[in-house]
Amino acid sequence: MDNKAIAGILYETADLLEIDGQDSFRIRSYRNAAEAIEAFPQQIADLIDEPKRVLAIPGIGKGMLLNLQEMFKEGRLSLHAEMLKKYHPSMLDLLKIQGLGPKTIALIWSAYHVCDPEGVEKLAQDGKIRTLPRMGEKQEQKLLKSIQDYRRIAGRFLLDTAEAQAGKIIEHLRAYPGIENITPAGSLRRGRETVGDLDILVTGKACCDDEERQELIDHIIKLPGLMDIIARGENKVSFRTRGGMQVDVRLLSPDSFGAAMQYFTGSKAHNVALRQRALKMGYTLSEYSLAQLDNEKPVAGKSEEEIYAKLKLDYIPPELRENQGEIDAAEKHTLPLLITQVDLQGDVHMHTVETDGRNTIEEMAEAARAHGYKYMAITDHSKNLAFANGLDDQRAVEHIKRIRAANEKIDGIRIFAGIEVDILADGTLDLSDSVLEQMDLVIASVHSHFSQSSAEMTDRMLKAVENPNTSFLGHPTGRLLLRRDAYQFDVDAVLKAAAQRKVAMELNAYPDRLDLCDRHLRLAKQYGAKIVINTDSHHTSHLDKIRYGILQARRAWLTKDDVLNTLPAEPFSKAMKHAW
Repeated sequence: MDNKAIAGILYETADLLEIDGQDSFRIRSYRNAAEAIEAFPQQIADLIDEPKRVLAIPGIGKGMLLNLQEMFKEGRLSLHAEMLKKYHPSMLDLLKIQGLGPKTIALIWSAYHVCDPEGVEKLAQDGKIRTLPRMGEKQEQKLLKSIQDYRRIAGRFLLDTAEAQAGKIIEHLRAYPGIENITPAGSLRRGRETVGDLDILVTGKACCDDEERQELIDHIIKLPGLMDIIARGENKVSFRTRGGMQVDVRLLSPDSFGAAMQYFTGSKAHNVALRQRALKMGYTLSEYSLAQLDNEKPVAGKSEEEIYAKLKLDYIPPELRENQGEIDAAEKHTLPLLITQVDLQGDVHMHTVETDGRNTIEEMAEAARAHGYKYMAITDHSKNLAFANGLDDQRAVEHIKRIRAANEKIDGIRIFAGIEVDILADGTLDLSDSVLEQMDLVIASVHSHFSQSSAEMTDRMLKAVENPNTSFLGHPTGRLLLRRDAYQFDVDAVLKAAAQRKVAMELNAYPDRLDLCDRHLRLAKQYGAKIVINTDSHHTSHLDKIRYGILQARRAWLTKDDVLNTLPAEPFSKAMKHAW
């Protein structure tokens, strides 16, 4: 079990305890432990035999240590299993539906003994939810919409979840002798913002011999966390993991590895267009090879590069294979030189212990320096985010002084003083202009009143763009992938205004957000709005998540010239004051 899996079980246990109406202190202890473990930079698995080190983690007491030890010894938490038995696993599906928290679910359970989305939907359709305390017709209609949204995203996984699962499978496969290449393909390789299932391609000596191949498949199905086998064939095994993700592992000969990589990476539309091009040139393209149409003699297949070259195309990066003009560009040699992670010189959206972060200014700065950055920014929350201990004017000024002092003390990286200030419902920023003027950069973000009309939200954001202190808009659409839809506003109007006033737009790389999406990023480029790619880190370990933002930027055809934090420190500083 990794930290995320452990935290997930503890979160679920807390929710189930709340549904059960148990003591709030006990519930909070499970949530606090889950938060601490989720943010902890080391794997608990590496420390479990050293109880004192585990107990040193804030939020982990002796009782929770016993729970963790049980999880590693038994592979489960008995309390979690007991609660699931009492309420049925479908209760956890209800917790994934927006607007259905543990208290509301407990209310529904108490009144109707219903514990699954279908049952709750029937109650809402029959007008029975509105009769419950604190509910009404409006809440009932919202709940019906949330259930529809839940069905739409069911079976999708965040990029980091899919990447972590692929990593476990790859690690398991590498333990088997005779394996040469193991590569994830599909939507994960293309960097899609969410992933439906995993395609893992494998080549090597162990894939070529019939008997050894079956022994390799026997090894694959011993993967920890494998729940059920969907199919087992000569060259492929399909299974479902404990988390519900379907995985297809394909065993290939080296001669067809490139063809399979191309076939299982490209979107359906990209592959259809490529096959049509091949046919026009007298070839047939399949997952096995690019072959001559008349005699089926293979002419390419070992690598993707040779397939694209044989079709008289420049190599098309995986992120672009969506049939969005990339084939024409590859033919005309006009594909852009896409941004890479090494192009970034700084990450300028992160939080510290002063608000809701887990590390100090100095710790965040040292972590950023270790990532090779030339600069970074501390951007804690402003006072409207009371639950995050947001800064008022006085605390913000004092915080600027601490950031400046850290900048003087720490060598090798420049530390900018910034703030993530809330855009209030009327479009004003929730710190005074006299304080914001002292900041090196100001991120203006929406954190409340998501249900405003499109016109109201558009006016609100335009007003924030017009504020002379705003450097860029943070996570501009407010979405949380698989949890909350973007709020409604006129994206075109805001992007045009941002380009005109030289206010940048953030690409928030945190995998729960990936905001802006690739489509909006392409619009921003079209209108001349610049992008800043950040992690929104609340812990030093979160800085690693920048790669998910880079993937989205590449999907949007962005180059380093489109992204402001590829600039050196001084030009970047000027860009934050609208000089770009």
